Amino acid sequence: MIEFVRSIRLWFAPERIRDEGDTPDYRFSLANERTFLAWVRTALALIGGGFAVDQFLPDLRWGWRVGLALALLAAGALCSLRAVGHWVRCELAMRRGDDLPVSKFPAVLGVVVALVSVAMVVIVFVGWEG
Repeated sequence: MIEFVRSIRLWFAPERIRDEGDTPDYRFSLANERTFLAWVRTALALIGGGFAVDQFLPDLRWGWRVGLALALLAAGALCSLRAVGHWVRCELAMRRGDDLPVSKFPAVLGVVVALVSVAMVVIVFVGWEG
């Protein structure tokens, strides 16, 4: 738990990361930042999809529409938070000379997006108000 709180503190004070280990090759730090930005773009796309479902599918039953929108919005929020956490963990690992951290989050996100996609296909067929 203490490590988790320490990690979150680094989100808002990234200059403290310099206190750990040695400075890595800047190309690796920049690649880590590009990966972070890719995760943020994914989060924005999920959030945009959630708003699109809510705003542009008014003929969809309310419960289905809100459920799908909330699922996409929640996935976007989790993705953006995970992006920051992964960036910090990778930066610390590079500075310490450790192996880069592995994560199950890409698999979880992929499964969630696939499930939401299947749900949307089903809803398109059965969820319209008559």
